[in-house]
Parts: sequence; structure tokens; C-alpha cells
Amino acid sequence: MKRIRLLFFTLFCSLLANAQENSMQLSLQEAIDYALENSYNTKAAKNDIESANEKVWETTATGLPQINGQIDYQKFIKQPVSLLPAAAFDNTSSTVSTVEDFFDLQANRTPTVPEGFIPVVFGTEQNVNASVTLSQLIFDGSYLVALQASKTFLKISEQAEEKTDLLTREAVINAYGNVLVTEKSISIVKNNIKILEKNYNDAKKIYENGLNEEEDVEQLEITLGNLKNQLNSVIRLKDIAYQMLNLAMGSSIETNLTLTDTLDGLATANINLALIGETFNVNDHIDFRISENDRETKRLMVKLEQSKALPSLSAFINYGTQGFSESFTFLNSNQQWFQQSLLGVSLSVPIFSSFSRKSKTAQAKIALENADLKLEETKQRLSLQAQKAKSDYQLSIENYETNKKNVGLAERIEKKQRIKFFEGISTSFDLLQAQNQLYAQQQNYIQSMLDVIAKKAALENALNIPLK
Repeated sequence: MKRIRLLFFTLFCSLLANAQENSMQLSLQEAIDYALENSYNTKAAKNDIESANEKVWETTATGLPQINGQIDYQKFIKQPVSLLPAAAFDNTSSTVSTVEDFFDLQANRTPTVPEGFIPVVFGTEQNVNASVTLSQLIFDGSYLVALQASKTFLKISEQAEEKTDLLTREAVINAYGNVLVTEKSISIVKNNIKILEKNYNDAKKIYENGLNEEEDVEQLEITLGNLKNQLNSVIRLKDIAYQMLNLAMGSSIETNLTLTDTLDGLATANINLALIGETFNVNDHIDFRISENDRETKRLMVKLEQSKALPSLSAFINYGTQGFSESFTFLNSNQQWFQQSLLGVSLSVPIFSSFSRKSKTAQAKIALENADLKLEETKQRLSLQAQKAKSDYQLSIENYETNKKNVGLAERIEKKQRIKFFEGISTSFDLLQAQNQLYAQQQNYIQSMLDVIAKKAALENALNIPLK
């Protein structure tokens, strides 16, 4: 029995620990901080920087000494045969050694020369050749440009990470706000249903006593049914909103989240009119700096194409040894080895490319001109974007204040119409209008709070306000 209890206790603790691992309580700032470390885009951006660092070293190493070793083993299954003229082996001499030679010389006749070829096999059946080569690039214009380009690429990757962090912050703010909107909507709709159910039941009793029309009851029933459908829809959206927040943060979409901030509190905290008067400096904006680096890459491409017309100089030194044998005796101590070494310098001078280099350089210059145009367009676009973001943010604050006031007015109007309806001095149509107006104003108020939060995040990105 004790073992069973211990087993159940261990299982319970394990399930509890697993549940705690799959749940988090987060404020908005904590959600942002978590996303900046764990979101998929942030991790990918960090990997890109690491890759860019490796690319810089790869390019740098191209101009550093390179050492390569090579071992070749060859065994002839059938050795090649060479044919040598038979005359090369003629031992005939002009010295007179016989009577016949004497008469031949006297008659100015040439001695007989052997005809045809003799098959000869050169070398051994097996051989081994081992060598080590040290090479060094002395000068290459393309290498110098490539080195500059790799450093620019690293800078672009770092700026891409900065841009990713800003976008991640905005995405988390919007996702966090959407969750709070669904929670707030559920709370409001449930309260509306509670009130409307009481009205419906009261109206039904009044109708049963013959003091009002059946139409009044049916009208309330229609409105109640619509509210219940709306509640079911918002509840389904709530699950999706939580999953979207998990996705933006980089956590499992099944993670249970508890949000500690409220929509009302965030809306109030994100009202900062000082931001509207913030000075915009386009040169500090991340998008402008990315465009500047894009232009720099185009400039380096022009230099690269121009550098291809320059000569390149490299040097190498080689040392090797060779062994020959009719059988595999290369591991024996008495194997004879023959050393060789070679020092060389190579100079390559481009002379004529049928104007292909000229064409490539012209294309690179056109790309640079387009980059200049894009840089100017980015400057103008970012300035306009900052102005629009300020206007949108100011409008969101004004809408929030207006809707906050309107929802109070709509609540009072609906309450008065409800009293009049049950006193018999107002129709169900008047009550329906008041109810619909209230529900619309409630949704406008909720949306205006989200707009304040979202528009402030968009303005911070437009002004390139750094992460805290």
C-alpha cells in the first residue's frame, strides 16, 4: 500500500512539474524580454551574425598561407610499353674491323642500319609520391575588395538583428494586446448576457401576465441569441490569440499563459504625448542605415569589377619524395626514396577580355546609381512614415478618450431605455437601439485601448527608439 501511495505521489509531482514548465505568468515587458531571447526570428538573426563572422574569417583566410599535402600511390595492372627505334641500339661503328667494311668504305657506301622498333618498359610496377605545398597570395585586387565586402556583410547582419528585435517587440505588443482584448470582450459580453437574460425573463413574465406584446419578448430573445453567438466566437478567438502570442514569443503554442497586465492599465501607461514632439533623425534609423550598407555593397561591386583588370601575384614552394618498387615495399626500412623540391612565382596579367570586364563594370555602376536612388527614397519615406505614425498615435489617444466618455453615455442611455421599457413608456425597438449602441461603443472602447498600445509601438519603431 505504501508503495502504491509513493508511486501516485511521484506521478503527481511529475505531472505538476511538467504543468509548471508548460505555463508562464508574464507582464508585457516580460513577454517582450522573453521573445527577444527565444523568438524564432531572433534566433535566426543571431545565427546569421554567427555565419557572417565565419564568412569574414573565410575571406580573410584566402589571403593567408595555405598548406596542402598529397600522397599518390600507383600500381600498374599492365605497364605501358614505349617503342624506341631499333637504330638507337645499333652498335655499328665506322672503325674497319672486317674486309667487307674496308671495301664498303672504299666504295663510299653506308653500313647497314637496323630497321623497325624495339618495345621497352620504363619505370617500376608500383610507385608512391608524397608532397607538401605551401602557397601564398601576394597581391590580388579582388581579394582586398572581398575582404571589405565580408565586413560590410557582417554589419548588415548585425543591423538585421537590430531590425528583427524592433519588429519582434512590436509583434509581441500587438499579440499581447489582442489577448487582453479577447479577455476584456468576454468579460463585457458575459455581463451583457447576464443583464439581458434578466430583462428577457422579466419581459416574459410581464407578457404572461398580459401587460406587454409578444414582440417585445421575441426582440429580447433575438438580441440574447446574438450575444451568446458573439460570446462563443470571442471564446474561440481567445484560444487563437493565446497561440499567436506564444508563436510571437517563440514558445510552444500549447504553453499556458497568464497575463499580469490589464488592457486598461496598458492603455493608460502607453499614453505619452511627449513622443509626438520627439525629433526624428533619419540618419539614425535602422532602415536608413541598412539602405546605406546596401549602397556600400553596390560600391564594392564596382571596385570588384574594376580590380579584375589588375594583375595578381602568388608564390608557392613544394617539397616531395618518391619511391619506386616492383612490389609493395614502401613500408620497409630499406626502401629507397628520392626527394625533390620546387619554388615558383605566378603572375597573372589580364590583357584583353573582349570588353566583358567593361560591360560588368558598367552594370555595377548602374546598380550603384539605383542604390543611391533607393537611399534617397528611403530617407523621404521614413520621414513621412514618422509624421504619419505621430498623427496615428495622437488620433488613437483622442479616440480612446472619446470612446471612454461615449461608453459611459451609452450605458446611461441603455439603462434609461430599459427602465422606460419596463415602465411601459418605451418600445422594444427603442430599447434595441440603445442596446446596440451600447454594445458598439463597448467594442469601440476596447479597440481604442488596443490602438493606443499598438500605435505607440508603431511610433517607437518609426522614430527608431531603441529597446530598453
